[in-house]
Amino acid sequence: MKYLYLALAIMFEVIGSAFMKSSNGFTKWLPTTITLLTYICCFYFLSITLKYIPLGVAYAIWGGVGIVLTTLVSVFIFKQSVDLPAILGILLIVSGVLVMNIFSKTTAH
Repeated sequence: MKYLYLALAIMFEVIGSAFMKSSNGFTKWLPTTITLLTYICCFYFLSITLKYIPLGVAYAIWGGVGIVLTTLVSVFIFKQSVDLPAILGILLIVSGVLVMNIFSKTTAH
């Protein structure tokens, strides 16, 4: 269940980020409202996750998966390009999250 809460936090964060882009600097009321509501949901589910998973581990997963999914949204929905250094940086972040989860004794599985 703890990973379901984390997945929901990530999903709401990605949706919130996409609508933040659409809000045009919070000048459009509907995307702004959706951004605020999804971030409230995101942090609610992240706070529940933190009852079961250590902060550093949960935040690493949340940030790493969120970066990957947000990048995919930016490429496929907003038609933004991603260059090789950005891809390499994202791969390094994901690698770090994997190392933490596979090898670290601080993870709560």
